[in-house]
Amino acid sequence: MTKANVRTVLLLNGPNLGQLGEREPDVYGSTTLQEIVSMCQAEAHKCGLALEAHQSDSESELIGWVQQAARNSWPIIINPGAFTHYSIALRDALVQVDAAVIEVHLSQPAARESFRAESVVAPVVYGTISGFGSLSYLLAVRAIADVLAS
Repeated sequence: MTKANVRTVLLLNGPNLGQLGEREPDVYGSTTLQEIVSMCQAEAHKCGLALEAHQSDSESELIGWVQQAARNSWPIIINPGAFTHYSIALRDALVQVDAAVIEVHLSQPAARESFRAESVVAPVVYGTISGFGSLSYLLAVRAIADVLAS
């Protein structure tokens, strides 16, 4: 497969996810974000995809990457972190993406504090994968590859 034929997928991670491996390992596990990104890049490569990963604690920066994906028709795998529960601006940006968007979470938000039960982005994404730890991300890469193949 030539580089021109390789499809780009964005992997976006929201606030506090840069602290994975250190932050609440009993909830989020001990795997670092860089380790997750490396696993996802290897899986994407196996699927003939190029995975570009970004993490930010800034809502506006995440929205900028979503808008870039919308302009380029790139699929997105996104863990919005806390923005999952209240960022209407991020939700509105995701609506503009005409490629598949998969929401991913390490933990199972609905099984945690009541304020985590609602995702404002879930209604506008292709699907949500949660509760499988770092495997949630690999499942999302595979799901994107399957959606693109169909």
